[in-house]
Amino acid sequence: MDNSTYVSISLAQTMLRDLDVTANNIANANTAGFKGEHLAFESYMHEADDDEAGEISFVVDVGSYTDVAQGPLTETGNPLDVALMGDGWFAYRTTDGQTGYGRDGRFTVDVQGNLSLLNGARVLDAGGGEIGIPPDAGELTIARDGTISSAVGGPIAQIGVFALPDVQAMERVGSGMLVRAAGAPAVDLVEPGQSEVVQGAIERSNVQPVTEITRLMEIQRAYERAVNLLNGEDELRRDTLQRLGRDV
Repeated sequence: MDNSTYVSISLAQTMLRDLDVTANNIANANTAGFKGEHLAFESYMHEADDDEAGEISFVVDVGSYTDVAQGPLTETGNPLDVALMGDGWFAYRTTDGQTGYGRDGRFTVDVQGNLSLLNGARVLDAGGGEIGIPPDAGELTIARDGTISSAVGGPIAQIGVFALPDVQAMERVGSGMLVRAAGAPAVDLVEPGQSEVVQGAIERSNVQPVTEITRLMEIQRAYERAVNLLNGEDELRRDTLQRLGRDV
């Protein structure tokens, strides 16, 4: 294949990957605590052969990164809704036994009395254990440090708020939840003052829908340019072969 074909293919493949990421951001624009994902691109310069001039630049997808910017807070008045302000992350025990991390604070108490997410993942305390809520706990209050207290029995547990120094190396498992990759360092609780728990509110997604939709249109135009270049190369090659066939 000609070098222009390789360049077009590299652009088309990268745009397809970017399309998947951007579409996922848009789909989660209303997911509580969701952090947007973005691709990082680089140009790979290839020295041309002796019979060609200059250099050839290919588009390279070098991976994605998580946008950890704070999402806006919305007051709900629900005492089991909590939001995080700052750099911390909640920890959960997923339904398949993994330890996940996220910012979704739409908590509930399941039939076993465990503090859980709406999807069934159980919220973990500062020591990494599941949090049980006594059936006679009554009204609950949650302090800025995550301490859950009952109106009748005093402190029950402290919601774990953890620092994730390797957040960009973590794997997404859906609904804005991240899991540590194999061999990743252990996580620790956030330092005092780095994060606060806000009761009666949820953190919304930090995805900007208008920005993502604009990005989607840019991706489509870039992909169309790559496909048009490929089609142009095919037509030129076909025309060349037809001319050679007539001359034989």
